[in-house]
Amino acid sequence: MQFADRLDNVETSAIRELFKLLGKPGIISFAGGFPDSAMFDVDGIREAVNTALTEEAGGALQYGATEGYNPLREQLARFMTDKGASDVAPENLIVTTGSQQALDLLGKALISPGDKVFVEGPTFLATIQCFRLYGAELVSAPIDGEGVKVDELEALIAEHRPKFIYLIPTFGNPSGATLNLERRKKVLELAVKYQTLVIEDDPYGDLYFGAAPPPSLLNLSASVPGSRELLVHCGSLSKVLSPGLRVGWMIAPAELLAKATMCKQFSDAHTSTFAQATAAQYLKAGRMPATLAKVRAVYAERAQAMGQALRRELGDAIEFTQPQGGLFIWARLTGAGGKVGDGNELAKRAIEKGVAFVPGAPFFCANPDLATLRLSFATADVAKIEEGVARLAQAL
Repeated sequence: MQFADRLDNVETSAIRELFKLLGKPGIISFAGGFPDSAMFDVDGIREAVNTALTEEAGGALQYGATEGYNPLREQLARFMTDKGASDVAPENLIVTTGSQQALDLLGKALISPGDKVFVEGPTFLATIQCFRLYGAELVSAPIDGEGVKVDELEALIAEHRPKFIYLIPTFGNPSGATLNLERRKKVLELAVKYQTLVIEDDPYGDLYFGAAPPPSLLNLSASVPGSRELLVHCGSLSKVLSPGLRVGWMIAPAELLAKATMCKQFSDAHTSTFAQATAAQYLKAGRMPATLAKVRAVYAERAQAMGQALRRELGDAIEFTQPQGGLFIWARLTGAGGKVGDGNELAKRAIEKGVAFVPGAPFFCANPDLATLRLSFATADVAKIEEGVARLAQAL
């Protein structure tokens, strides 16, 4: 078959390929980027389904508006306002089939072949694949434990004049990094100075373990004149409620929302109205705060357990920053003591020892750091985390 030339720019996900190896009995997996299904509020979701089918069956089971089911748009606007975002009205957002669809719609609406697009190094793997599919020339913006390095980012903007900048400022995937408050303000100032669109992807911002993270770029935009018109905010219920609902949203300037809505019409007509009605009833019932409190406590315990186990079992052969939220520990092999220093090599050895993780190289759009790896603590309890890290040490 003669396939589209655009497919030459992408390859299948390294993570999806890794999952094919996880059928071996007894594997402890730190590879997934998904929440623990034991954390799902099944009773609350069941109640939301029943309420939707009792009170609004026609709307829940019928075709709907491409922009989204209006009761959900109202609930999401209230949800964002309660988190500190100002002036978010239902008409300021569209509902997407997970926040990943928002990225796809942005790719369709904004990227022409050859356009330069900035992503963090490292960044969400699906973003690299999606933007490359539409012909973007990706430029890697360096980060550290406090997010993108804004001085280097400005130099890159001045040099390349990107179509837009894509960031995961809070508990990034895979880095776990959180952009500090000073840098957040600087990013918005750079957007205005260079008239460059910034996309804020925020699927993990509610998953903090202690103190809340700095305000989102969306929240801060009110204090940086002109920045709101150059900002897109993508959110999701996947990590905090259920990935299976596939409910996300995008807040953006009206002109861009209109183009994204048009692209969504061609793509799927609308996100499942049944899923949207369920999510709307769940948010309306006021169960989200208790759900978040439970999830935060469990993931905080697991993150702490993994950090302690890594330090105990691997010692100076690994270095990492203890995450303060999200789902991941991003680590780097040092090669100390003659230990393995390559993430791909360790991944192969680890599978043989019965533990899986994702090597870090695929998360870079350029110049990958082969010593890096991503470990998820979300789906394993403390005992499995300790056993899995012990196996990792044996592989090392």
